[in-house]
Amino acid sequence: MPVFDFDVSTYEAPKRTSFEPLPPGDYNAMITDSQMKITKAGTGEYLELTIQVIDGAHSGRRIWERLNVVNANKVAEEIARSQLNGIKAACNIDKLEASEQLHDVPFVMSLDIDRRDPTRNKIMGYTSASKAPRPAVAVTSGKKPWERK
Repeated sequence: MPVFDFDVSTYEAPKRTSFEPLPPGDYNAMITDSQMKITKAGTGEYLELTIQVIDGAHSGRRIWERLNVVNANKVAEEIARSQLNGIKAACNIDKLEASEQLHDVPFVMSLDIDRRDPTRNKIMGYTSASKAPRPAVAVTSGKKPWERK
């Protein structure tokens, strides 16, 4: 049986992660993982992307996007491939040859609440982090942000 040579009560227990949907808005994010998987029906394949928020109050939260890139329903396939092209553009990639090219590249993800399931988020679009408008900096003192304190 393992014996500890330290007192675990001196360490802060991790906080419970919320699984509530994120508020609608734009989030700086990046893809951290991607996998091709077989659809439930076994008639196609989807690309599952793990997208992580990389800053702000929700930093570390993850969203999963599933893109039906190979599907018997050609409309679903076209939508998925179009979304993948949007992600490619947001990541500033000229020619996408493998999903790993998308990993660890910052972009802006626009989220909303899913109309069909209000307990989930829906990704509404992607924008390049370099082309996205920067939020205004709030001035809390009489000095301008670039002035020394």
